This record gives sequence, structure tokens and C-alpha cells, in this order.
Amino acid sequence: MNVLVTGGAGYIGSHAVKYLQEKAGHQVVVVDNLSRGHRRAVKGEAILIVHELADWKHVARVMTNNQIECVMHFAAKAYVGESVERPLDYYSNNTADAVALLRAMDQAGVRKFVFSSTCATYGEPSDEHIPIGETCPQRPISPYGRSKLFVEQILRDYAASCGDFQYAMLRYFNVAGSDPNGEIGEDHDPETHLIPIILQAAAGLRPHIEIFGTDYATPDGTCVRDYVHVEDLIDAHMVAMEALTTDHPLVYNLGIGKGYSVREIIESARRVTGKAITIKEGPRRPGDPPRLFANPAKIKSDLGWQAKHTDIDDIVRTAWTWIQNHPHGYNGE
Repeated sequence: MNVLVTGGAGYIGSHAVKYLQEKAGHQVVVVDNLSRGHRRAVKGEAILIVHELADWKHVARVMTNNQIECVMHFAAKAYVGESVERPLDYYSNNTADAVALLRAMDQAGVRKFVFSSTCATYGEPSDEHIPIGETCPQRPISPYGRSKLFVEQILRDYAASCGDFQYAMLRYFNVAGSDPNGEIGEDHDPETHLIPIILQAAAGLRPHIEIFGTDYATPDGTCVRDYVHVEDLIDAHMVAMEALTTDHPLVYNLGIGKGYSVREIIESARRVTGKAITIKEGPRRPGDPPRLFANPAKIKSDLGWQAKHTDIDDIVRTAWTWIQNHPHGYNGE
């Protein structure tokens, strides 16, 4: 199959590009503006086209010229705090650009779509909804979460208008880890994800890490989150792509079904790296729920997918391999 991957130079998208080629033999075209992605992250024989999705007529020509059959849409801004400070950027980049992409698909006659959504559409679920299933009320508390939820509604409306559109909406929890051979990995500026921050401290690239809140109603007082390995995440995308149907949308939460606390992640990093990691304890951050983890039973029941990487040391180990090979990210090559 000929697959267009938007945001294919980013962390998650680059893993999709690699595995679509290596594991399934698909032909891949990447559209990425490289505002937050890395040219070096695009591996294999994938064609990289540096362009804005907002120019939907150009994107439609790319689809037609490359006989695209399915789109995997990863391109998005994903910093919750930044979305509060710059909401228009998020509604422009995440919501309006998704509309432009759908216009391009409509023009080119591409009818298959796999959308990278987020658990942020659920906001702060009450304890009765944890672990979080797909029927949990969607009440996002940030422009980031709303920008993704708007796209979900747009997809439903568009599909209802044309009849033959096939789509999946995959809501991620915390994506972690890297390609096990360390060829591609997580390289953000600034880095906000817990595991790479801890490993940067282990590698001596930052003096310490800070724990934001130690008095939560959790076993060790720190926040608990669901960490799904990026390889498993992409495997779910490929499974969903093969299962697309006009009968109904595929809507799934992607996680491992249990959570690890901040302190558990730190201890895992100490075991994996053998390094001392200095921590500082700070106050809570606004909007950090004590526990967030998925109930992934629906995708297992429907499509037979479940995460293979559920041991936190296994997940952290792959991220550590990337950090060791690329201590300064792609720009350090």
C-alpha cells in the first residue's frame, strides 16, 4: 500500500515511517514542515516532502502523483502548557490543518485515514472512569485536547457526508521508548516527557530532575501514568489501517492498561543505566491528575492488539539506547 505519513519526521511519525516499510513493505511518502521534526529521522526509501499541510492543493497533488491509498496523520503540536499560552497556534496547526488535509484527500480521492488523537480529550476523568475506556466522557481541559477533539468531530461529520470514508481515531496515553537499535528516538526542544528527561539526567546532560508533587493519593505520592512503547503504538496503527471499514469508525485507547508512578520510573532508570540520578521535589503543577491509565480491552477484543512491552525496564532500556547513541539528538550527528 502507498501510505502518506504527515509529521513523519517527528518522534512517533518517524517510527511509523520506519516500520511501515520494514515490517509491512509499504511505500511511504512523508509530508512534514520540519518545524519540530528532523530530516535525519526519516529512514529507508521514504520520500520526504517539506511542505505545509495548509496548502491543501499541493498536498492533493502529492497524493495523486504518488497514488496514495491511506493517510496516517501524526502532524500536530502537543505541548499542553504551550497550548494554553498560544491557543490559536494549536487550533491552526492541529485543527485547521487537519481540515486542509481532509480537503486534499477529498480532492485526490483518498478514502482511508488513521488519526493520531490523544487521551487529553478526556480531561481529568473521575476515579469511576479509571482505567479509562472509550466511553469515558470527553471533557478536555486544554486547547491541545480540544484541538484534537474538534478533529474527531470533524471526521465524524465528514464521513457522514460521503459514505465511503474509512477512518480510525487512536487516543494515546504516554508514548515512550525508542526503536530498539537506537537508530531513531525522541528528540524534542524543549523536552517535556518524563523518561527522556530522567535519562538526560542519568547521562549528565542535565543536573537533576524535578518531581512535581509528592502528596498525591497514590501509593508513593507521585503521579501515575500509562506508558505505551512507541513500537507497540505503531503496531496498533498498522493493525487499525488493515481493519478500516465503511461500517463504522475504529475508536480505541492505546496503552498498556496499568500505570507507573514518577518514582517508579526514576528507579527503573537507575536500574537500567546504573547511574545516580539527582532529584528535587517541587510543588504540584496545575491540572496534573493523580492517575491516568488506559483500559485497552476494546482494541484487544476487536482487533487482537495488545502491547508487548509492558515491563517498564524494557521500555526505559530502549530509550536509554537512543540517548547513548545520540546524546544530543539528531543535531549532534
